[in-house]
Amino acid sequence: MCGICGLYNYGSGLAVERGDLKAMNDLIVHRGPDDEGYFQDRNVGLAMRRLSIIDLSTGHQPISSEDGTAWIVFNGEIYNYLELREGLLSRGHKFKTRSDTEVILHLYEEKGADFPKELRGMFAVAIWDGKKKRLVLARDRLGKKPLFYVRTPGSFVFASELRCLLTRPDVKREVDPAAIDAYLALQYIPSPLSIFRGVRKLQPASVLVFEDGQFSEERYWDLPLGEEKLSYVPLPELKERLLAELSEAVKVRLMSEVPLGAFLSGGIDSSVVVALMARHSERPVKTFSIGFREERFSELPYARQVAKMYGTAHTEFTVEARMADVLEKLAWHYGEPYADSSALPSYFVSRETRKAVTVALNGDGGDEAFGGYLRYVGMKAERLVSWAPRSAKLAALKAIAAAPKTAPFNFFWRLEKFLKFSVMETLPRRYLSTVSFFGPGETDAFYSDAFANRLGADKGYAERYLARLFSLVPDDDLLNRMSYVDLRSYLPECLMTKMDIASMANSLETRSPFLDHKVLEFAFALPGGMKLKGFNRTKWILKETFRGMLPPDIYRRGKMGFGIPLGIWFRGELKDYWAGTCLSQKALGRGYFRPEAVYRLWDEHQQGRADHGYKLWALLMLELWHRQYADDFRL
Repeated sequence: MCGICGLYNYGSGLAVERGDLKAMNDLIVHRGPDDEGYFQDRNVGLAMRRLSIIDLSTGHQPISSEDGTAWIVFNGEIYNYLELREGLLSRGHKFKTRSDTEVILHLYEEKGADFPKELRGMFAVAIWDGKKKRLVLARDRLGKKPLFYVRTPGSFVFASELRCLLTRPDVKREVDPAAIDAYLALQYIPSPLSIFRGVRKLQPASVLVFEDGQFSEERYWDLPLGEEKLSYVPLPELKERLLAELSEAVKVRLMSEVPLGAFLSGGIDSSVVVALMARHSERPVKTFSIGFREERFSELPYARQVAKMYGTAHTEFTVEARMADVLEKLAWHYGEPYADSSALPSYFVSRETRKAVTVALNGDGGDEAFGGYLRYVGMKAERLVSWAPRSAKLAALKAIAAAPKTAPFNFFWRLEKFLKFSVMETLPRRYLSTVSFFGPGETDAFYSDAFANRLGADKGYAERYLARLFSLVPDDDLLNRMSYVDLRSYLPECLMTKMDIASMANSLETRSPFLDHKVLEFAFALPGGMKLKGFNRTKWILKETFRGMLPPDIYRRGKMGFGIPLGIWFRGELKDYWAGTCLSQKALGRGYFRPEAVYRLWDEHQQGRADHGYKLWALLMLELWHRQYADDFRL
């Protein structure tokens, strides 16, 4: 696991100096504290930081091809690299290391830009092809490993983290209004956008080729769209195959030359991963759980049941509001506005886990692959009331909205959410209303006139982004349509960003068996009715397959989520911190929002007329990002 960066002065031909690369590389030491490496050839240079996991003795990067004309830097893990290596050896390739990095480079020599199709794992790759004067970038199928890039009039720059690009004097720090608009709706900024105009994220499952001053980007993988579902296969056979697919996905991710453990939340997905790890491990699995002092937000009792069942070496940690003093550090690490509040507990569980192991498996992807979100239930239920007049739904929504709601997950809050998306005219708008902080139309009265004018036609970026994804998948299976959109948007752009930054900030590698592309292809081939059975049995086939391997309480429990008690914190221990930050003259003077609208949001929350915890968190993280990167930016 590493951090990578590079510079190609394609226009000016200026030599790349070691100092140019080191300035970028030093900003990602946390991604790879064990080693660093550099390659320079006149006007091109590559650099990396290494967290040593495999081939500890000979895996130093950058690595060259046999003839020395091609060079690679690589961030990630390739789980089928030994199998690929054997094939390459049989075809006459010669190796000087035992690393997966060198395997990728030899694959490039054979396959060209199609090499990622052969890889099973997580990766961000950069290859300099000296013969063709070509730079090739590639990113894994689900976007587990990040890669930013920017082209200026004379150079092309890339890096694992955005701040590295800002070391270059010709990269402008001009905030993109469309990114702000998308962020407030989605809690993240989706690729290819970034917070800065001109800076882009390479999209998941994509290869970028930069040659002759131009670049092209192509997608090399997608879920099996348009293929017949596996409804004709007997259920026992499907369960047997699901067990085999997930078991193998876990087994290959136990490959490591350093200590390894697992995050254990107490939910279905991480519990399944731990159960399979125990099956494949000779020693007790090391598990790590995090909870909250506020008991209804804490899953620690469930995690303990799984730890006891499998005799794991279990560690627990509790997060409290006072620990939010790391928020400025988080804003620095994320590099652009990011508002998934579970980034906070993810950071702490990564920090505590890193004290004992270097690699941790997790349950990321189970909800998206097997229909675990409550919004799937809601969207399915909405079809039952689609006949009701919109005016009746609006009247009910108005009545519910007026009722006091002091808890984020009570009945009235859920009913209000249901009614909000049921009145939306299109499927993308209904979906957006279930995942958004500021829902469709809610920023109309929130944005200042100046920012609305500056935003112009870019307003509503998130809805258009989601509508395009919905258009790609057939509409015969509602759950699989939503699953597809989540696997193309929320999971890679939000969850993978969260986990990559939270873990790598602590020099911890995380691995996600549910996101093995073979597991996902199988899951997507299942009909939606096998994942969401009726209106209350989420992840049905997953639970049925692993029923005998889980404590009864884990099997029976519903989706809880990795939320934190924001509403409580912003009325209590974080009240003064939020007000001092977001109601300051500096924050209100940025010109994005109407000050009276911000005050109204705050007052409604403080008076208990609404729970705006998530919106307040988004505004807080936006302001903290500005203070790190816009006001007094220092590398």
